[in-house]
Parts: sequence; structure tokens; C-alpha cells
Amino acid sequence: MDAQARSVLYRIIRKIPNRNIENLLRRWNCLSAEQLRDLDYTRPKWVIVEHVISLCEENRLSLKHVTNLEMIYRIENPDQGIWHACQLTEAQDDAVCVELTQFKEQFKAHLHGVIRHISIKMKKHEDEAIWIRIAWGDNFSKPNHLKPTYVVHHLHTSYVFISNLMAKHKIFLCQALVIATKHGSIKDGLLSTKSLTAMRDLLLRRYQQVFPNAHSRPLQERNTLPSHPCIGKEHKDHEERRHQMACEVFGHGATPKLESAVYRLETRYKGNGNYTQSDKEEFFRGVVKFSSSSLLESLRHCVASGMAEGPVTPLLSAITQRGRNYFVITDKGPGVSSQASSQRA
Repeated sequence: MDAQARSVLYRIIRKIPNRNIENLLRRWNCLSAEQLRDLDYTRPKWVIVEHVISLCEENRLSLKHVTNLEMIYRIENPDQGIWHACQLTEAQDDAVCVELTQFKEQFKAHLHGVIRHISIKMKKHEDEAIWIRIAWGDNFSKPNHLKPTYVVHHLHTSYVFISNLMAKHKIFLCQALVIATKHGSIKDGLLSTKSLTAMRDLLLRRYQQVFPNAHSRPLQERNTLPSHPCIGKEHKDHEERRHQMACEVFGHGATPKLESAVYRLETRYKGNGNYTQSDKEEFFRGVVKFSSSSLLESLRHCVASGMAEGPVTPLLSAITQRGRNYFVITDKGPGVSSQASSQRA
């Protein structure tokens, strides 16, 4: 094994709790049952790594085998690093007919055509997701397997999830994705999080949504104060309406575990009559960030409990309705209120 393969293997083993190493190596299927039994998983991590490396050298395993182990680990532990969502647009008529084999061939052909030294590995997961590992090089240097880019795409959907992509490689990856999926372009989805699971659940609507029913009142009527003589019953009805309103916006049951939402302000300060206080064209700039271990659940609780008044502001409901957690708030001049706009970060 060369130095790069050793480094990649060390980084993988170092991240895994000792109690999980055996199961991962067993799924890797590159070490024999006897070799797995010889490993002492109670020893310090560096001792285990050295033992695994010696077994790999004994079996004449290469960097190709080690990167396969890394992919197994990343697929089973998707909520690591920072993931960014992108959206494919302008689908061609035959985009729905793209098959996995065709996607692989065109994706690899394009990248190999523009970059001389590059390593591309693909796996199809049980949930139909295509996992892509890309180690980038250039015309003069070999691929750097210590800093690979990971891409996840579900065929016949418009979303692509990307982790650890350098700016100089972005154009090449976007071109490959557009060509392989038969779309016209790709844009920033303005959604980023540490949890790939939460991102996919939100964009692919893999959570329990609640829709307005025939008994739902207009949002403007839901926040009226109790006035019926039977105060207890009216309070209960009021609580039920708040809960319904919160679930319509943020979902029912388990919600995608987004951790933050960012609002960047680019507005001018206005005084009475909506006239700006200065003739200068400079914007008042600032950033507002909401953070929580489960932001959507926290927002839903605030609305359902009455801590936040209804109807829910579009600035918050847009997180689920538009599938974003980054917004730019601007104003369009005197007399026009600020609105959330989807400018690229």
C-alpha cells in the first residue's frame, strides 16, 4: 500500500468507534474471517490501524480497495460534513428515460475528457440513490484521495446533493451532471446542512405533510381571541387551530432535522412614511440566523404553543415550501416592503 492509501485508511478507522470497526470491515469483504478474528478491537485506535494495514498489505490490497471502504462508511454515515443542495432545471424530453448505465458512462466520459488525472467511483444504494466519489487531480498532479468530493443523486429527480466541492472544480461537476441527466442547467438550491438525511427528507417530501382541510378556517381567523361564553371550549378550539396551522407549515410527527436558517438583510433604513433616512444608496446589511438541533420542530412548537402569532410569516414558511434555509431580504424602493429573495450566496 502506498502512503496515500495508508492515510485514507487511517482517516476512516479513526472516525469509527471501536465497537463498529468489525462490522464495517466485515461488510468490506476484503479480509478473511480468520483475519477479522485476529484483530483486537479493544486496543488503542492506532494499534488497530497498524494491524489492519498489515493485513491489507498481506492481501495485496490497493488504494482502490481502501476508497471502496471509505464509500461504504460514508453511505452508512451520511450526516457528516456540510452538504449543499443544487437543482437541475430545463429538463429535456428524454430526461425521464435516463438509466443508471447511461448516466455513469456520460458522467465519467465528460470528466475524463476535461481532466487528465481524476478518480471517479460510483455506487447505487438500496434507496436508489447514486453515490459518487470524486478525487480531483489535474493535468500535472494525481488525484487527491484525502479530500474527495461526494455527490448524491436520485435519478429522475431534480435535486443533487454535494459535499466538499472546491470552487475551481464546480464548473466541471455541474457540466457533467447536466449532460448525464439531460438537463439544460443547474442552480444553487440555497439549502445547506450537516445532515444529508434532513436535506433529502425536506426536498423529496419524505416527512408527514398536513394540508388544509374543509374545516380549516382562513389563516386570518385562526388567531382571534376567545370570545365565546364557554371559555374552556373556545380555548381548546383555539389550541387545535394553532396546532393545525403549525402542522400545515412545518409538518406533523418527525420533521427533517435542519439545524439553521439564515436571513441576510440588504435593506435601506426607513422612517415615517416609508421614506429613507438618507439619500445614500448604501444598504443596511446584517445577518439573522436561527439555530436549533431541530429547527423545524422548534418553529412548529412556537406556533402551536402560541409563542409566535399566526399566520406564520412567509419568511419562515418558505423553509419548507421552497426547500431552502438561506434567504436574502431586500426592498425594492420607497413604499415597497422587504421580501425574501433567492439570490445566490
